[in-house]
Amino acid sequence: MTTTASFTVATAAGPRPVSVAYERTGSGTPLLLLHGIGHHLRAWDPVTRILAAEREVIAVDLPGFGTSPALPDGVPYGHVSLGRVLGALCDELGLDRPHVAGNSLGGLFALELGRTGRARSVTALSPAGFWTEAERRYAFGILRAMRRGALALPVPLIERLSRSTAGRAALTSTIYARPGRRSPEAVVAETLALRGATGFDRTLEAGRGAEFGEDVKGLPVTVAWGMRDRLLLRGQGPRAKRAIPHARLVRLPGCGHVPMNDDPALVARVILDTSR
Repeated sequence: MTTTASFTVATAAGPRPVSVAYERTGSGTPLLLLHGIGHHLRAWDPVTRILAAEREVIAVDLPGFGTSPALPDGVPYGHVSLGRVLGALCDELGLDRPHVAGNSLGGLFALELGRTGRARSVTALSPAGFWTEAERRYAFGILRAMRRGALALPVPLIERLSRSTAGRAALTSTIYARPGRRSPEAVVAETLALRGATGFDRTLEAGRGAEFGEDVKGLPVTVAWGMRDRLLLRGQGPRAKRAIPHARLVRLPGCGHVPMNDDPALVARVILDTSR
């Protein structure tokens, strides 16, 4: 069941209230899961049960995505600011240096939590922030097109497309290498999540200057890249390895940008291996 945590974050203009929706399941050392732009916590459903056998899993809707309201005025969407917001969320939930896994935008946030000492280990799946300017423009162009499509399609058409393998591919093949594996209900839910993402534009704008060039020291780090990632191309993985020299770089065969759906067992193993 989804729960909401409410807390305040410090800004130059004083404290600002923030609310974040999350789900908590399993037992063991805490593991925080962070999704990508336009997605929601349901992105982790394919791996949650596997992870929850060994970890207390906390999956969150990032601010302005899923059922979490957008950040208030005065709280920017850059990865440094979001790192502070997520740190405050951890404090509110009583999470002392959890393991953190993130995908895409969430991977960038996970690395920021590691950099600032708020994470026990980090698994970053196709993380943002290691692109060239041309690669960033390419990815942002695709994301804007996906958002326009989600806004333009009537809900009955989205539902009808989701019932066929070809329709699910039309809606989600940009992020999944195996879109046919996604259930119709999940495809509808994530298309509507992209459509209703109140934080989308501010996040994309903040992402123009998002680069992660600092090392993450003193904890295990894995950077994993889908070999069929069509959004953040796999050549960005070696750049991440150069920025974080001790990180383990893992290739995910047959996986797209959101690999949790394409190969749940492999992704869960990568996360659990890192957190051990």
